[in-house]
Amino acid sequence: MEATGLWTWGWAQILAGFASGALVGLRFEREGFLGGYSAWSRRLLRLGHIACIALGMLQMLVALSPAAQASGGAAQACFVLWKVGGVLMPAVCWLSAWRASFRHWFALPVLALSSAAVLTLVLVQQGAKP
Repeated sequence: MEATGLWTWGWAQILAGFASGALVGLRFEREGFLGGYSAWSRRLLRLGHIACIALGMLQMLVALSPAAQASGGAAQACFVLWKVGGVLMPAVCWLSAWRASFRHWFALPVLALSSAAVLTLVLVQQGAKP
């Protein structure tokens, strides 16, 4: 996988965020929908939809960054971790909306995304010119 795939992947995530937001939005006008505006399940569904959009944009930024020029194992791991975290974060949000016990899984996307961010920083620093 190369960094250019993050660009396409990022747009796909943004579209998934729009689609999931539209689905939740079909009933947003109902006061008690999913337990009301401040209900756990409704908040987690909204968070998952926004996570798709925000993480898609972050992946596109990485694809435009100096990290995108990197190659090798660290670069591959970086690009894979962005994709894995981008899928896991909204998925865990949505699963947690369904069953609150899934909230314990949030460590997985946080670990993937934190690792991706650290690797991105390392790759950018390696490519920096004095």
